[in-house]
Amino acid sequence: MEIKDIIIEETKKTPKISFNHLSGELILSGRSYPENGVKVFEPLLDWINEYIKSPQKITNLHLKLEYFNSTTVLYISKMIKCLGKIDQKDACLYIHLYFDNDDLDIREADEFKDIIYSFFENKGLFNPIIGIITHNVNKNGQERIESKILT
Repeated sequence: MEIKDIIIEETKKTPKISFNHLSGELILSGRSYPENGVKVFEPLLDWINEYIKSPQKITNLHLKLEYFNSTTVLYISKMIKCLGKIDQKDACLYIHLYFDNDDLDIREADEFKDIIYSFFENKGLFNPIIGIITHNVNKNGQERIESKILT
């Protein structure tokens, strides 16, 4: 069964969503504080549960959220935990976190990375290989990329 991509344009309260099975690119961008988190995020979890049955060798989850609420955090954690169940030899999951340097200092970014790491710390040997990549953009638009492999 072929998995259909999900592409949903952003609204004032919901993010742009682009989940592409063939490329392994999963993108959430914009603002996310939906009135009905179940309606927005449950279909994404369903999609991910199907995706992990036949994932790409490299899966990239891009979290380009400029503002999000606690419901969004709950669902992002569920998505990450689910993607962490990919059971394919040599599979890689990269979680991309995008931060504006003016809005978040690097210590807070490290704390966020540690939270994500805690999802997997009791898993033993990781399958897939999991990496966290932070994209810090300064006011001049220059990007600094840092990564952490969790294997």
